[in-house]
Amino acid sequence: MSREEVKTAINQLLDNTPEKALQEVYDYLKSVQGKSDKSVSLSQNLRTILTEDKELLERLAQ
Repeated sequence: MSREEVKTAINQLLDNTPEKALQEVYDYLKSVQGKSDKSVSLSQNLRTILTEDKELLERLAQ
């Protein structure tokens, strides 16, 4: 997809996204502003790991 196609697709998805999720999307986009591709990739991988292991991490914290 071209940059413009991606922007259009994102805008269409945002029209049907709950308010709370919109805030999360906004916060994420602000957090990646000015970061390198490598840094963004590392952040995404860490977020994936934390999301997938959320239950395990909660049990370990108890």
